[in-house]
Amino acid sequence: MRFYTEDECKKWLSDRERQKPDDVADARIEIIDYPPEPYRIFYIAHWIATALMYRMPALLWITEWGIWPSSENWHLYYKMRQTYGDPRLLHEAPGHFFLEHEAEDLASFLQIAMLNGWGGYVLTQANYVNAFFSHDEYIKFFATHDENLASVREDLGKTGPPSG
Repeated sequence: MRFYTEDECKKWLSDRERQKPDDVADARIEIIDYPPEPYRIFYIAHWIATALMYRMPALLWITEWGIWPSSENWHLYYKMRQTYGDPRLLHEAPGHFFLEHEAEDLASFLQIAMLNGWGGYVLTQANYVNAFFSHDEYIKFFATHDENLASVREDLGKTGPPSG
């Protein structure tokens, strides 16, 4: 895992001749609300990290924070970040680049971001499905082809992950 500055995140996209998924005019979209129980957010974060990566790298780019300051656990986030040897602040390096074998790491960082009320993108190298998670507690999935969203609909549905 590596941490990227905002410019490095933009370069990662441009090197792949891509843009943020919500800037793609004809993208197909599926929106899933966060589950009402916070403990179920891990299911969504883990599903995204394992189902969307296709055993390829992915970039978690956090673009929104500080909106709900009373819900942000900065201590936990920075302790996790420090375990990877990066002392920078989130605004200095908001990108989190995960290799194909680091899906569990992506799931953990995504879960913390979602629970902190942050927003941002999960941009996959595979580029079949990408996601924007919002501080307003929903995830917008983007795909070029509608059939790529079938697993999102099937596994997460309109109401979030299954209970239990």
